[in-house]
Amino acid sequence: MTGADASPRPGRLDGGKNGAPRSGVDGAIAWFPSLLRGRPQRHHDLVRQPRTRRPQTLWLVIVDASASTRRHQALSQTKGFLAQLFDDAYRQRARLALLTASGTQARWQHQGLKAGLSLRPWLDALGAGGGTPLFDAVEQAAQWLSKRHARYPAEAQRVIILTDGRIKEMPALNAFHCPSLLVDIEQGPIRLGRAPEIARQLKADYRHINELTVLRAGASASSSYRS
Repeated sequence: MTGADASPRPGRLDGGKNGAPRSGVDGAIAWFPSLLRGRPQRHHDLVRQPRTRRPQTLWLVIVDASASTRRHQALSQTKGFLAQLFDDAYRQRARLALLTASGTQARWQHQGLKAGLSLRPWLDALGAGGGTPLFDAVEQAAQWLSKRHARYPAEAQRVIILTDGRIKEMPALNAFHCPSLLVDIEQGPIRLGRAPEIARQLKADYRHINELTVLRAGASASSSYRS
């Protein structure tokens, strides 16, 4: 019996169950992967979604929803970014796992679900409050990813962490065994600037959410012309 995460195998011939694979050159723009490459300068800098692709990618998203993220509309901007990320996951047929860090401990919201409209109510209801159990979330995520990798060894895992970095103490952290990105959501004229250090500890790529917002706007503009 196949599991809930199983996917049908592609046909061997052009007339197989899934048909012949086609190039993604003219497919929809995959915004999130495009932005991770930096500011798009030409049309060819945009990552295109292949038209046929097996759902073999998992994005685990850790969202810092502590009380400090209410400052300067940080959580509001984060929710806009998450809406874009969910759209990219849907287009790429990636599965999503969501973990929130607020209150006294991290809480799982979804684990390995397909991205889709079912995520909208969760995103609309997302609020901020309490402490910042970010490192509890990181530990839980690492353990869950390890178990999932043992079950689905061919699945490509990615970790995206959104946090303002406003923590009291920073313990020693271990890097994830997969590519990871930390998105700094701290806003306001006076910033503690701790998120880059968290990224260094986790050996994760670092971006500020303002940078990603600008890059996405530039990518959107560049999609209207061809070099």
